[in-house]
Amino acid sequence: MRLTKRTDLALRIAMRLAVLGEEDSPTTREVADSVAVPYSHAAKVVTLLQHLGVVEARRGRGGGLALTSAGRTRSLGGLVRELEGVGDVVGCDDDPPCPLRSACRLRSALRSAQDAFYAALDPITIEDLVAAPTGPVLLSLSPRPPAD
Repeated sequence: MRLTKRTDLALRIAMRLAVLGEEDSPTTREVADSVAVPYSHAAKVVTLLQHLGVVEARRGRGGGLALTSAGRTRSLGGLVRELEGVGDVVGCDDDPPCPLRSACRLRSALRSAQDAFYAALDPITIEDLVAAPTGPVLLSLSPRPPAD
């Protein structure tokens, strides 16, 4: 199973915000630069994280982004499920449908593997992800220098 780029970016943004103190409220552009992604991608993901209650965004002077307390303690498995959407790993019912779907064992094996994947992520929180040695590395990230 492979996570989408959107999910990967959402987790990196949440982790970056998790290591910052309450007095630090970076802008979306600053976070995008620190995790080395285009601003437009980061802005879409921040909006989604806001909708999911993981990130709080404040506008204007003194504004910026912050991870919510619910975001800090959110189950990684639950968050990934919401970001990825839960569905079959393979498209048995696509158009045209797979001719093996009525007698196939692959679909249930892949579903079991997917369930195990999420079950392994369920007890982990965003806060757990930023424990040492990851947290200090995240704190050392600085924005990319502007392109010439």
